[in-house]
Amino acid sequence: MNALMYYGSKNVKVESIAEPEVTQDSVKIKVKYAGICGTDLHEYQHKSFVTEDKMILGHEFTGEIVEVGDHVTKYKAGDRVAVEPIWGCGECDTCRTGNYNICANMKSYGIHENGGFAEYVVVKEANVFKLPDTLSYELAALVEPIAVVLQAIRKSTFKIGDSVALFGAGPIGLLLSECLRAAGASKIFVAEVSEERRELALKMGADVVLNPVKEDVVQVIKDHTNGGVDVSFDVAGVEATFVQSVDVIKPNGEFMIVSIFAKPISYHPTTQVIGEKKINSSLGYNNIFAQAINLLSKGSLNVEPIITSTITLDNIVEDGFEKLLNDKTECKILVRPN
Repeated sequence: MNALMYYGSKNVKVESIAEPEVTQDSVKIKVKYAGICGTDLHEYQHKSFVTEDKMILGHEFTGEIVEVGDHVTKYKAGDRVAVEPIWGCGECDTCRTGNYNICANMKSYGIHENGGFAEYVVVKEANVFKLPDTLSYELAALVEPIAVVLQAIRKSTFKIGDSVALFGAGPIGLLLSECLRAAGASKIFVAEVSEERRELALKMGADVVLNPVKEDVVQVIKDHTNGGVDVSFDVAGVEATFVQSVDVIKPNGEFMIVSIFAKPISYHPTTQVIGEKKINSSLGYNNIFAQAINLLSKGSLNVEPIITSTITLDNIVEDGFEKLLNDKTECKILVRPN
């Protein structure tokens, strides 16, 4: 089969390798679509999380089961499925309380074990979720990033009728905007430097889009909210957006960190103490994959606009990674193995 082999920063190759073999408690999936995530892009540029010297990337994928192990009881060949890529050790207190996403030994397909940028992948039965016939494979490839967004909203203090501000309109920021709209946000502000992504934000839940290069976004938002929003979300991961996210919330408001910061930042805690502002954070997801599938299959979320291209695995470097790095008209690129 063909697969994208990762050997290090800017060192990836589509190669022909042996198909993976199913084990007793696993299923073999013929991959239909796999999304390129910001984490994949980060690993392509700067190796950070991948633990092996040779790995198949890709953790946002969906497909059809073609073979099941002897001990598999819930699924059969022909089932349409999405894959929750992460799991914890199952033994620590964090896992035992259901928070396996922050287990110290958390693992993921596409980072610690071979992932979905391949024609076939083998995953544990416990990580598989069946798809309803009403949900296309293309949209099902978005279940994983939607789970990230739902987790962040669920962990926050957000409630129906709240005003919110989002800093960054990449795929996660755009999905967050749309999910907050569906959850009942009264006003959604999105700050983003890219004109193309500001336009996408207007199609996906945002009420007001702002250009932080040309506008004092914090002051504009405060002027429109009588002093600040109820909850802000950083989905950009740089010092400027961190500071703005704290500044833009009202007294007793909450700032939710969703992004991963590549570099340390300078921060003065007094800006938080004045106003008793809260800072929270969210990593990945736990026990929410089924809800993401249900919301998508019901049509509750308008997510199609973020899918800007569909490409083949053979062209993933030039038409996928490099294009996302250099062309801001692109947002979520889906990869077909063949």
